[in-house]
Order: sequence, then C-alpha cells, then structure tokens
Amino acid sequence: MTAIALSLAQVRARIDRAAAECGRPAEDVKLVAVSKKKSVDAIREAYAAGQRAFGESYAQELAGKSEALGDLADLEWHFIGHVQTNKAKVVAAHAHVVHAVDSPVIAHELGKRVASAGRSPLRVLIEVNVSGEAQKHGASASEISEVMDAVRAETTLALRGLMTMPPFGDPEAAKRTFATLASLRSLHGGERALPELSMGMSGDLEIAVACGATMVRVGTAIFGER
Repeated sequence: MTAIALSLAQVRARIDRAAAECGRPAEDVKLVAVSKKKSVDAIREAYAAGQRAFGESYAQELAGKSEALGDLADLEWHFIGHVQTNKAKVVAAHAHVVHAVDSPVIAHELGKRVASAGRSPLRVLIEVNVSGEAQKHGASASEISEVMDAVRAETTLALRGLMTMPPFGDPEAAKRTFATLASLRSLHGGERALPELSMGMSGDLEIAVACGATMVRVGTAIFGER
C-alpha cells in the first residue's frame, strides 16, 4: 500500500467513525480529495486506491490536470476555489461541481460559459461566509436568497447546496460555523432544496460530519503538506 493509499484509508476510517457516532450512514458523506498543488502522479495514486472526487482551487491547474488525466473517465472534478469571472470559461469547461458561487454575477457568468461549453448541467454550491471574516470570500447570510435565485435563473446550472470555511484552528468556532450553515440550509428550503453541505477539512472533518456535512474537503491528511 502506498503512502497516499494508507492516508486515504485512514481518512475514510475517520469519516466512518464520525458518521457512526452521530447515527449517520458513512456513505452519506462524500470525500473530496483536495489535490491542488499536488502532482498528476499523486492523483493517479489516489485513484488507484479508489478515490474519484478531487478538488482544485486554480482554474489553469484544474484544466491541466483534467487534460493530463483524461484517460480516467470517471474522475469527478470539484472546483473549490474562488471563481473569478475571467476564469469562469476554464472552470465551466472542466469542473463537474463548483463549490464557491457567491454572487449573481458569478452565477450568470458560469451559466453562460457552461452553455458555450455544452456541458450542462453544472452542479453548484453557494459559498457562505458564515464567520464574516474580511479575508474570506462568500455570500453573507442575507445574500443567500439572491444568489439562489440567480443560480436557478441559469438553466445550465443545478443548485445543490451550501459551502463554508470556518476560522482556522478553532474547533469551537468551527462547530458554530458548521451548525450555522446547517441552520441556514433549513431557512432556505432544507435538504430538498439544498441537499449538499460542503464543510470540514483535515483538522475538523469529525465536527463537520456531526453537524451534517455531506461533503468534506480533505487535502493535507491525504497528500501531506503543500
């Protein structure tokens, strides 16, 4: 077993334990392996160990890896970084899921670019800046409805849920952030309208699973430090 395969097995075991502790089926939580700044060979190792969903934060890096790994037909690319309007064309051409739509402008640009690429529907999540940190992207709680409406207005986009990032290194703040995101989902139609909650990373995935995460984005615990 390679080092990456071993790390993947350990992360999956953590997800299994966290789900069991709160009475959830482990299969309800998708592991997105965050492969940004990692090599194509590292992704191939993870793929050989059964991993299929990979997260990238930079449009050009996503494009290069998508093309280099085109022989792996069942790869699922998640774009988890901030979507810039001038990069929406690249993201639309390669991503299967976008986690960080945070404004009507981005929703419209992505919708237009997906239509041009002929790849619809593109699954999208709305990024919410729950903690209100100035350095983070994301819609505010009061802007969620507006962004939801903008996504739904684009026939090439499929609204799937909400995403957030908590303050770094503070488990109690992470718990508050994740619980708030779950509450915001309930306020905006619940699981039927927003089935996915993308939250939780290497250091706090257990907290996220307990708060209802359906996707966890894990990089360091799988691939090591960047």
